[in-house]
Amino acid sequence: MKFGIIGTNWITDRFIKAAKAHPEFSIGAVYSRTEEKGKEFAAAYGVEHVYTDIIKMFRSGNIDAVYIASPNSFHVEQSILAIENGIHVLCEKPSAVSVDEMDRVIEASNQYGVTYMEAMKSTVTPSFLNLKKNLAKIGQIRRFVFHYNQYSSRYDKYKDGIIENAFKPELGNGAKMDLGVYCIAPIVHLAGEPNNVLRNSYLLSTGADGQGSMIFDYNGKEAVIMYSKISDSYLPSEIQGENGVIEIDRISDPKQIVLRYRDGKTEDLSVPHEFDTMYYELEEFIICVNKQQVESAINTHEISRQVVKLLEG
Repeated sequence: MKFGIIGTNWITDRFIKAAKAHPEFSIGAVYSRTEEKGKEFAAAYGVEHVYTDIIKMFRSGNIDAVYIASPNSFHVEQSILAIENGIHVLCEKPSAVSVDEMDRVIEASNQYGVTYMEAMKSTVTPSFLNLKKNLAKIGQIRRFVFHYNQYSSRYDKYKDGIIENAFKPELGNGAKMDLGVYCIAPIVHLAGEPNNVLRNSYLLSTGADGQGSMIFDYNGKEAVIMYSKISDSYLPSEIQGENGVIEIDRISDPKQIVLRYRDGKTEDLSVPHEFDTMYYELEEFIICVNKQQVESAINTHEISRQVVKLLEG
């Protein structure tokens, strides 16, 4: 399957390195707003075709699918253009910055019969899928405590007066969109949409949020979410139940997952990851395309919509 690549950044580098392990993956073209940067990126991966016109890439015949890793505010426009031209879309999280935008993408995917999937890597990993199978072992769930706090090197530049994309709200960026989404998505996968939401955020001078927290109410259980680009945390995330606790090493990249029963016994729910985490999102996407499914049965359109709804509020 020949992929077009949109976005010439570190996340794209990681995706390509992971994707190369899949026998059906190849790169057919690279898109960049500047020809110089596009050619430099393409040369690193031996890609012949470089485009500065996104429509020309979609209509070139050189690609079957596209991986979109541009700034968040561009996701929807680029996704819909691809879908309208019959190109399957694997789009980095968050899929959109508003529910209205997400609805447009879902409508286009269904109308044109083209696969669209949000590249939420953590929820398709072997360890997370095994967690879902064993979730009932902790009995009645009472609380999720999920967090992603990672001090950004771009914050140092912000303090020096240099504003990079990570702290530009006009690009759909900020701590909640970039990091909080990794907490919100797995909770929606495990518990669905909450009944009520409490929110708190700390805004930087640019209007982007540097950190924040949310509490989801599920009538009898709650989810506590914390995210930050201006501080670190090394604590695991947890799912607390009446019979035990499930401990997750990193909610954004879950590999080590341990169930701790109240009687002191433990059970390792981890499943060895043969590949980089980003491989599994690609694998799920390719399966959907080959089966002519417009959406994944795991990272469904509706889950992406619910996540965007929580991000938007």
